[in-house]
Amino acid sequence: MFRPQLRRASKRLFFGKRSYPDIERIGDPHSYWGDIYHLLVTMPWSTFVGLTSLFYLSINALFALAYSLGNGIATVGENNPQYFQELFFFSVQTMASIGYGEMYPTNLYSHWLVVIESLVGLFFIAATTGLVFARFSLPTARILFSEVAVIAPFNGVPTLMFRTANKRKNYILEAQLWVTLVRDEYNMEGDFMRRFHDIQLVRSHNPVFSLSWTAMHQVLPGGLLDGDTLETLSRDRAEIIVTLTGLDETMAQTIHARHTFSAENIRWGYRFADILLTGKHGRRVIDFNRFHIIHPISRDRQLPSGNGFISESLPEPVSRVPVDETLD
Repeated sequence: MFRPQLRRASKRLFFGKRSYPDIERIGDPHSYWGDIYHLLVTMPWSTFVGLTSLFYLSINALFALAYSLGNGIATVGENNPQYFQELFFFSVQTMASIGYGEMYPTNLYSHWLVVIESLVGLFFIAATTGLVFARFSLPTARILFSEVAVIAPFNGVPTLMFRTANKRKNYILEAQLWVTLVRDEYNMEGDFMRRFHDIQLVRSHNPVFSLSWTAMHQVLPGGLLDGDTLETLSRDRAEIIVTLTGLDETMAQTIHARHTFSAENIRWGYRFADILLTGKHGRRVIDFNRFHIIHPISRDRQLPSGNGFISESLPEPVSRVPVDETLD
């Protein structure tokens, strides 16, 4: 009964919190240990440094044990050291090509061990250097997504909205948003399937993405989310998957980011607080402290109750901060 918990704990250790799908695989002959390069490149830095250090110390400990079997290492003032600690540090000096000169091999066995350890150290340093470079050179994006999505009237049409922002002080060129609705469905023959539906946005392309971007999808009669409520989306285990791609202007590399809104993260009858302000000297200011703040729309701006989008009884407001009525 503890094996699934142990498996999830190992995935969090080697892949982080959200980088690996939380799906139990049955009968899969392949393991993520089979792709060791991908594992070492994608694991968290703390895990990578810990494993590399442990592997390095283990190699030196094994060579120290091998040196002790040969009894062929001499030091200044001591012909045949028997202390494992001294042999361990000699191994570290050999692998790192330090060579203080206080310890040296004295027979053929120890000389060959030094040759083998030098080759092992050469490959270990080369592999570690390559992995560190690969990890640093991975294109990354610092994209912020709102914690919730909202459905509220916009220009008289019920509209699904969420927002994202570029946290770096540069431009993302040719930014693209792909939004997909995933839910459980049954076809006419009664077969179960997990269906993917493309959500069309009012604007899915941004030539220069620098500040914030409010994505909008109009919920039209007969279209996606028409007549849906929190209960129906939760019943179908619905999720809205968002993928953002673009070209980082600084690194000239393609970057991507993704986010998922579950059914519980979709709020009816709310709208986002304004985060784009005008500061001193007329400069544009973005206030990230209000990025996730939403507040209920006024009663006179709600849609008629029969459309299935805005309920008559609104939940408690998430935001206690008074904001204006301007969308960014």
